[in-house]
Amino acid sequence: MPPSTDREPRVLLDGLAIGECPRWNEDEQRLWFCHWGAGEIIAVDLDGKSEVVGHGPPGLGWGIDWLPAPDGRLLVTGPELMRREPDGSMVVHADLRPISPYSWSEIVVDGRGNIYANSIAFDFTGGGQPTGGVIALITPDGAVRQVAGDLAFPNGIVVTPDNSTLIVGESFASRLTAFDIEPDGNLTDRRTWADDVGPDGITMDAEGGIWCSSAVMVNDCARIMEGGKIADRIPLDRGCFACMLGGPDGRTLFMMTAEWLGADKVDEALARRTGRVLAMEVDVPGVGWP
Repeated sequence: MPPSTDREPRVLLDGLAIGECPRWNEDEQRLWFCHWGAGEIIAVDLDGKSEVVGHGPPGLGWGIDWLPAPDGRLLVTGPELMRREPDGSMVVHADLRPISPYSWSEIVVDGRGNIYANSIAFDFTGGGQPTGGVIALITPDGAVRQVAGDLAFPNGIVVTPDNSTLIVGESFASRLTAFDIEPDGNLTDRRTWADDVGPDGITMDAEGGIWCSSAVMVNDCARIMEGGKIADRIPLDRGCFACMLGGPDGRTLFMMTAEWLGADKVDEALARRTGRVLAMEVDVPGVGWP
Protein backbone atom coordinates (compact mmCIF):
# COMPACT_ATOMS: atom_id res chain seq x y z
CA MET A 1 0.00 0.00 0.00
CA PRO A 2 1.56 3.34 -0.99
CA PRO A 3 1.77 6.06 1.66
CA SER A 4 -0.93 8.69 1.94
CA THR A 5 0.66 11.54 -0.02
CA ASP A 6 -2.23 13.99 0.07
CA ARG A 7 -2.29 14.40 3.86
CA GLU A 8 0.27 15.68 6.30
CA PRO A 9 0.04 15.20 10.07
CA ARG A 10 0.07 18.37 12.11
CA VAL A 11 2.10 18.73 15.28
CA LEU A 12 -0.04 19.34 18.37
CA LEU A 13 2.79 19.08 20.90
CA ASP A 14 6.55 18.88 20.61
CA GLY A 15 9.49 18.56 23.01
CA LEU A 16 8.14 15.60 24.99
CA ALA A 17 10.19 12.73 26.36
CA ILE A 18 7.92 9.88 25.15
CA GLY A 19 4.14 10.14 24.89
CA GLU A 20 2.18 6.92 25.23
CA CYS A 21 -1.25 5.39 25.90
CA PRO A 22 -3.39 8.14 24.31
CA ARG A 23 -7.06 8.19 25.29
CA TRP A 24 -9.75 10.47 23.83
CA ASN A 25 -11.87 12.14 26.52
CA GLU A 26 -15.24 12.71 24.87
CA ASP A 27 -16.61 14.93 27.64
CA GLU A 28 -13.63 17.28 27.55
CA GLN A 29 -12.92 16.94 23.82
CA ARG A 30 -9.26 16.50 24.68
CA LEU A 31 -6.65 13.80 24.24
CA TRP A 32 -5.18 12.48 27.47
CA PHE A 33 -1.87 10.63 27.38
CA CYS A 34 1.01 9.39 29.52
CA HIS A 35 4.22 11.40 29.42
CA TRP A 36 6.79 8.70 30.03
CA GLY A 37 10.00 9.95 31.57
CA ALA A 38 8.23 12.85 33.24
CA GLY A 39 5.66 10.95 35.30
CA GLU A 40 2.89 13.20 33.98
CA ILE A 41 -0.57 12.72 32.53
CA ILE A 42 -1.20 15.46 29.98
CA ALA A 43 -4.40 16.58 28.26
CA VAL A 44 -4.23 18.45 24.94
CA ASP A 45 -7.00 19.93 22.81
CA LEU A 46 -7.19 20.13 19.03
CA ASP A 47 -5.54 23.56 19.08
CA GLY A 48 -2.50 22.24 20.92
CA LYS A 49 -3.31 23.80 24.28
CA SER A 50 -2.18 21.41 27.00
CA GLU A 51 -1.98 21.00 30.74
CA VAL A 52 -0.81 18.43 33.26
CA VAL A 53 -3.92 16.73 34.66
CA GLY A 54 -2.36 14.02 36.78
CA HIS A 55 0.71 12.00 37.59
CA GLY A 56 1.88 8.45 37.07
CA PRO A 57 4.92 6.44 38.08
CA PRO A 58 8.42 7.36 36.89
CA GLY A 59 9.97 5.68 33.88
CA LEU A 60 8.32 3.74 31.07
CA GLY A 61 5.60 1.15 30.65
CA TRP A 62 2.45 2.53 32.29
CA GLY A 63 -0.96 3.51 30.96
CA ILE A 64 -4.33 5.06 31.71
CA ASP A 65 -8.05 4.55 31.16
CA TRP A 66 -11.28 5.41 32.96
CA LEU A 67 -13.93 3.42 34.76
CA PRO A 68 -17.24 3.50 32.87
CA ALA A 69 -19.67 6.40 33.31
CA PRO A 70 -21.14 7.58 35.55
CA ASP A 71 -18.16 6.65 37.74
CA GLY A 72 -15.42 7.85 35.44
CA ARG A 73 -12.53 7.63 37.89
CA LEU A 74 -9.06 7.46 36.35
CA LEU A 75 -7.08 4.22 36.37
CA VAL A 76 -3.28 4.22 36.17
CA THR A 77 -1.13 1.16 35.67
CA GLY A 78 2.47 0.68 36.79
CA PRO A 79 3.85 -1.35 39.69
CA GLU A 80 0.21 -1.58 40.82
CA LEU A 81 -3.18 -0.78 39.31
CA MET A 82 -4.13 2.52 40.92
CA ARG A 83 -7.34 4.56 40.95
CA ARG A 84 -7.67 8.31 41.43
CA GLU A 85 -10.33 9.30 43.94
CA PRO A 86 -12.45 12.49 43.72
CA ASP A 87 -10.16 14.21 46.23
CA GLY A 88 -7.14 13.49 44.02
CA SER A 89 -5.68 10.74 46.20
CA MET A 90 -4.44 7.52 44.59
CA VAL A 91 -5.52 4.15 45.95
CA VAL A 92 -4.94 0.56 44.83
CA HIS A 93 -7.82 -0.52 42.60
CA ALA A 94 -6.86 -4.20 42.46
CA ASP A 95 -3.96 -6.31 43.68
CA LEU A 96 -2.38 -7.92 40.61
CA ARG A 97 0.83 -9.11 42.28
CA PRO A 98 -0.34 -12.74 42.58
CA ILE A 99 -0.50 -12.84 38.77
CA SER A 100 2.79 -11.06 38.05
CA PRO A 101 5.28 -9.28 40.31
CA TYR A 102 6.35 -7.10 37.39
CA SER A 103 4.86 -3.80 36.31
CA TRP A 104 1.54 -3.54 34.47
CA SER A 105 1.35 -1.58 31.25
CA GLU A 106 -1.49 -1.40 28.72
CA ILE A 107 -5.06 -1.22 29.97
CA VAL A 108 -8.53 -1.14 28.43
CA VAL A 109 -11.96 -0.93 30.04
CA ASP A 110 -14.64 -2.51 27.85
CA GLY A 111 -18.31 -1.71 27.47
CA ARG A 112 -19.31 -4.07 30.29
CA GLY A 113 -16.91 -2.52 32.80
CA ASN A 114 -14.38 -5.33 32.59
CA ILE A 115 -10.77 -4.14 32.90
CA TYR A 116 -8.03 -5.89 30.94
CA ALA A 117 -4.42 -5.07 31.85
CA ASN A 118 -1.25 -6.68 30.62
CA SER A 119 2.27 -7.20 31.89
CA ILE A 120 5.33 -8.15 29.86
CA ALA A 121 6.40 -10.08 32.98
CA PHE A 122 10.11 -9.35 32.82
CA ASP A 123 12.54 -6.48 33.44
CA PHE A 124 12.78 -4.98 29.95
CA THR A 125 15.05 -2.01 30.63
CA GLY A 126 17.11 -3.96 33.16
CA GLY A 127 18.21 -6.58 30.66
CA GLY A 128 15.83 -9.32 31.75
CA GLN A 129 14.89 -12.23 29.51
CA PRO A 130 11.29 -12.58 28.26
CA THR A 131 9.30 -15.24 30.08
CA GLY A 132 5.87 -14.85 28.48
CA GLY A 133 3.55 -11.93 29.18
CA VAL A 134 0.09 -12.10 30.69
CA ILE A 135 -3.32 -10.42 30.57
CA ALA A 136 -5.30 -9.97 33.78
CA LEU A 137 -9.05 -9.41 34.04
CA ILE A 138 -10.54 -7.26 36.80
CA THR A 139 -14.32 -7.60 36.82
CA PRO A 140 -16.69 -4.86 38.05
CA ASP A 141 -17.09 -6.68 41.38
CA GLY A 142 -13.31 -6.51 41.95
CA ALA A 143 -12.45 -10.14 41.21
CA VAL A 144 -9.04 -10.66 39.60
CA ARG A 145 -7.77 -13.53 37.46
CA GLN A 146 -5.35 -14.25 34.64
CA VAL A 147 -7.09 -14.78 31.30
CA ALA A 148 -4.14 -15.11 28.89
CA GLY A 149 -0.45 -15.98 29.08
CA ASP A 150 2.61 -16.84 27.02
CA LEU A 151 2.40 -13.56 25.12
CA ALA A 152 5.49 -12.21 23.35
CA PHE A 153 5.73 -8.73 24.91
CA PRO A 154 2.00 -7.88 25.08
CA ASN A 155 1.35 -4.30 24.08
CA GLY A 156 -1.68 -2.29 22.94
CA ILE A 157 -5.16 -3.74 23.46
CA VAL A 158 -8.51 -3.00 21.80
CA VAL A 159 -11.96 -4.47 22.37
CA THR A 160 -14.52 -4.49 19.56
CA PRO A 161 -17.68 -2.38 20.04
CA ASP A 162 -19.86 -5.46 20.61
CA ASN A 163 -17.55 -6.62 23.43
CA SER A 164 -17.01 -9.93 21.62
CA THR A 165 -13.34 -9.77 20.64
CA LEU A 166 -10.11 -8.57 22.26
CA ILE A 167 -7.07 -7.90 20.08
CA VAL A 168 -3.61 -7.41 21.55
CA GLY A 169 -0.29 -6.58 19.96
CA GLU A 170 2.56 -9.02 20.57
CA SER A 171 5.54 -6.80 19.82
CA PHE A 172 8.25 -9.46 20.03
CA ALA A 173 6.28 -11.72 17.66
CA SER A 174 5.38 -8.94 15.18
CA ARG A 175 1.71 -9.87 15.26
CA LEU A 176 -1.75 -8.92 16.37
CA THR A 177 -3.50 -11.68 18.30
CA ALA A 178 -7.27 -12.00 18.78
CA PHE A 179 -9.37 -13.72 21.45
CA ASP A 180 -13.09 -14.30 21.81
CA ILE A 181 -14.48 -12.70 24.97
CA GLU A 182 -16.83 -15.02 26.84
CA PRO A 183 -19.83 -13.69 28.84
CA ASP A 184 -17.81 -14.01 32.06
CA GLY A 185 -14.91 -12.04 30.56
CA ASN A 186 -12.62 -15.00 29.96
CA LEU A 187 -10.58 -15.07 26.74
CA THR A 188 -10.82 -18.08 24.41
CA ASP A 189 -10.07 -19.13 20.82
CA ARG A 190 -6.66 -17.48 20.59
CA ARG A 191 -5.69 -16.84 16.97
CA THR A 192 -3.46 -14.67 14.79
CA TRP A 193 -5.29 -11.58 13.54
CA ALA A 194 -2.38 -10.22 11.48
CA ASP A 195 1.26 -11.22 11.06
CA ASP A 196 4.41 -9.28 10.14
CA VAL A 197 3.31 -5.99 11.70
CA GLY A 198 4.87 -3.75 14.35
CA PRO A 199 2.22 -3.23 17.03
CA ASP A 200 2.74 -0.95 20.00
CA GLY A 201 -0.29 1.10 21.10
CA ILE A 202 -3.22 0.39 18.75
CA THR A 203 -6.66 1.76 17.86
CA MET A 204 -9.62 0.30 15.90
CA ASP A 205 -11.96 1.85 13.33
CA ALA A 206 -15.54 1.19 12.25
CA GLU A 207 -14.53 -1.02 9.32
CA GLY A 208 -12.42 -3.29 11.51
CA GLY A 209 -9.07 -1.75 10.64
CA ILE A 210 -6.39 -1.39 13.29
CA TRP A 211 -3.85 1.43 13.18
CA CYS A 212 -0.27 0.62 14.26
CA SER A 213 3.21 0.50 12.74
CA SER A 214 3.38 -1.64 9.60
CA ALA A 215 6.54 -3.45 10.73
CA VAL A 216 9.07 -3.49 13.57
CA MET A 217 11.37 -0.45 13.56
CA VAL A 218 9.51 1.16 10.64
CA ASN A 219 8.64 4.84 11.09
CA ASP A 220 5.01 4.89 10.06
CA CYS A 221 1.43 4.43 11.22
CA ALA A 222 -0.53 2.00 9.07
CA ARG A 223 -4.12 0.82 8.83
CA ILE A 224 -4.02 -2.97 9.03
CA MET A 225 -6.95 -5.19 8.08
CA GLU A 226 -7.54 -8.68 9.46
CA GLY A 227 -5.17 -11.02 7.67
CA GLY A 228 -2.45 -8.37 7.42
CA LYS A 229 -3.40 -6.29 4.38
CA ILE A 230 -2.19 -2.68 4.67
CA ALA A 231 -5.11 -0.45 3.65
CA ASP A 232 -3.42 2.89 4.36
CA ARG A 233 -0.02 4.07 5.52
CA ILE A 234 1.27 7.34 6.95
CA PRO A 235 5.06 7.73 6.79
CA LEU A 236 6.64 9.41 9.81
CA ASP A 237 10.08 10.77 10.66
CA ARG A 238 10.31 8.83 13.94
CA GLY A 239 8.73 5.81 15.56
CA CYS A 240 5.02 5.65 16.44
CA PHE A 241 4.68 4.46 20.03
CA ALA A 242 0.87 4.56 20.09
CA CYS A 243 -2.15 5.96 18.30
CA MET A 244 -5.80 6.78 19.04
CA LEU A 245 -8.82 7.72 16.97
CA GLY A 246 -10.81 10.58 18.49
CA GLY A 247 -11.93 14.11 17.85
CA PRO A 248 -15.52 15.38 17.51
CA ASP A 249 -16.43 12.80 14.85
CA GLY A 250 -13.90 10.10 15.73
CA ARG A 251 -11.92 10.71 12.55
CA THR A 252 -8.84 12.38 14.02
CA LEU A 253 -5.91 9.98 14.25
CA PHE A 254 -3.56 10.98 17.06
CA MET A 255 -0.04 9.54 16.84
CA MET A 256 2.52 9.54 19.64
CA THR A 257 5.96 9.62 18.04
CA ALA A 258 9.53 9.73 19.34
CA GLU A 259 13.01 8.47 18.56
CA TRP A 260 13.87 5.10 20.15
CA LEU A 261 17.51 4.22 20.80
CA GLY A 262 17.03 0.79 22.35
CA ALA A 263 16.37 -0.58 25.83
CA ASP A 264 19.98 0.11 26.86
CA LYS A 265 19.74 3.84 26.02
CA VAL A 266 16.43 4.80 27.58
CA ASP A 267 17.82 7.72 29.58
CA GLU A 268 19.48 9.16 26.49
CA ALA A 269 16.28 8.83 24.45
CA LEU A 270 14.22 10.55 27.15
CA ALA A 271 16.76 13.36 27.48
CA ARG A 272 16.63 14.12 23.76
CA ARG A 273 12.98 15.18 24.07
CA THR A 274 12.02 14.05 20.58
CA GLY A 275 8.46 13.12 21.57
CA ARG A 276 5.55 14.60 19.63
CA VAL A 277 1.79 14.37 19.46
CA LEU A 278 0.64 14.39 15.83
CA ALA A 279 -2.90 14.62 14.49
CA MET A 280 -4.37 13.89 11.09
CA GLU A 281 -7.87 13.45 9.72
CA VAL A 282 -8.76 10.02 8.33
CA ASP A 283 -11.84 8.64 6.60
CA VAL A 284 -13.12 5.96 8.98
CA PRO A 285 -14.02 6.83 12.60
CA GLY A 286 -12.84 4.96 15.64
CA VAL A 287 -14.98 2.47 17.53
CA GLY A 288 -14.70 0.10 20.45
CA TRP A 289 -12.53 0.45 23.52
CA PRO A 290 -10.43 2.36 24.33
